[in-house]
Amino acid sequence: MEWQQIEYFQMVARLQHMTQAAEALSISQPALSRSIARLEEELGVELFERQGRSIILNQYGKLFLKHANRILKEIEDTKKEIKDLLDPEYGEVSLGFLHTLGVNMIPDILRTFQHFHPKTKIKLFQNNNVHLLKQLQLGEIDLCLVHHSFDDSHIQWVKLWNEELYLMVPSTHPLASEESVALKEIQSEPLISMKPGFELRKIADRLCQAANFIPNITFEGEEVTTLAGLVAAGLGVALLPDQKDIDSSKVVKLHVREPICMRQIGLSWYEDRYLSPSAVHFKNFVLSHYKD
Repeated sequence: MEWQQIEYFQMVARLQHMTQAAEALSISQPALSRSIARLEEELGVELFERQGRSIILNQYGKLFLKHANRILKEIEDTKKEIKDLLDPEYGEVSLGFLHTLGVNMIPDILRTFQHFHPKTKIKLFQNNNVHLLKQLQLGEIDLCLVHHSFDDSHIQWVKLWNEELYLMVPSTHPLASEESVALKEIQSEPLISMKPGFELRKIADRLCQAANFIPNITFEGEEVTTLAGLVAAGLGVALLPDQKDIDSSKVVKLHVREPICMRQIGLSWYEDRYLSPSAVHFKNFVLSHYKD
C-alpha cells in the first residue's frame, strides 16, 4: 500500500464522485479507478457503494477513512518538521497570552523577537488563563504566557516577572491624592472586577479575603480597559495591572501596601510534544530576555 493510494482514496471519499476526484488530483479517471481497485483488493473489501455517477463510503470505507486521515496528517506533520529543520527562520509559532498582556508586554516581546527573526510567523491567541492552558493541552498552541499552569506534569511553567496590581480610583475619589493605600480602605466601596473564571478575578477575590472583607462587586467585565473606563466614569474602584491606554487624567493608580498586590506571569509549554525550531527559538528568547 502506498501513501499516494491513501491520498487518492481520501479525495474520492471527500468528493464522492470519481470524475471530480480525478480532476482535483490531476490524473485520469481510469488511473484513479485502478488505484482504488488495487487498494480494495489489498484490503480484501470494497470501500464504496456505487450509485450511478456518485459513490458513497460503506462501513469499511468509513473505518478506513478515519485511519487514512490520521495517516495523511502524520505525513504532513513529518513534512513540516523536516521543513522546519531545513529552515527554522521560516517557521511558525502559535503563542497564547492573557488579555491583559496585549497592550504592553506582547507588542514589546514581538517587536524585539522579530528584530532577530524577521521571517518567523507568529500566530496570536488571546484568552483567559484556563482556556489558554486547555489549548496548550490540546496542542492548539505551542506556548502561552499565563499566570500559572494546570496541575499537569506535562505542562511546564517558568516564572518571568511579577506584575503589580494597582487600586484604580476615579481622579475625583477621596483617596486619589494618596501615594499608597491599604486594601481594606475600600471595603465599603463598589468594586469593578473581571468576570468569574478570569484569573484577575480569582486574585482580586483572594486579596480581598486576605484584607478580611467580602467585596461589593457591582460591575463585571472581560477587558482591563473596559473596567478602567467604568472607574473613570465614577462607578467604582478596581484592582488592575497598569496599561498604557488607561486614561491617567480620569483614573488614578494607587500602590497597595497591604496586602501585597502582585501576580506572577510565566511561560508555559507542553513538555513531551514536538516544538518546531522556530518555537524553540521563541521560547529561548523569551526565557533569556524576560525571565526575572
